[in-house]
Amino acid sequence: MARNGRTNDWGFPRWRGYGSSREAAQVRLCDRHGCNEPGNCPAPKSPNSPDRWYFCQAHAAEYNAGWNYFEGLDKEEAEQREQAERGESSGYRQAAWAEWGGSGDGTRSRDELRALEALELEPDADYEAVKRAWRTKAKLVHPDVRPGDAAAAAEFLKLQTAYEVLRAAEERREWRG
Repeated sequence: MARNGRTNDWGFPRWRGYGSSREAAQVRLCDRHGCNEPGNCPAPKSPNSPDRWYFCQAHAAEYNAGWNYFEGLDKEEAEQREQAERGESSGYRQAAWAEWGGSGDGTRSRDELRALEALELEPDADYEAVKRAWRTKAKLVHPDVRPGDAAAAAEFLKLQTAYEVLRAAEERREWRG
């Protein structure tokens, strides 16, 4: 029994190099006229259409820069579509407390940063500063101090909610150690 060709693996397939196959690989080229780069970035041809363009990274960035998902819709239709898409992706919202919210060192969630803004504190304020700011501001707008003032009651509720958010975050940090 004669062999057709020799290999360098000496009968051990694991010694073969990666990608040693000799078949031609299918490469889809960019759909932009005159571009010879691989087209591995799909882009929709129109909203809610399964048809896709396949661009290289440079042409995909150029295409997406001018893309307006709500083009041709009036205000009500755009709001309905946005509402429907928010409903479909609402499951991702449950982990929002863990994501980085902007300024600061990245250890606070967006809700915590909003609470700090309500108390007019810096993003890196410690819990003692939070307590001092909350007490100072709450004394000014407390319903017992300003009875019958709806604006003061709303402000007190906002401050109370901000304090609760920051207190819960501080308890989580202490619990984690």
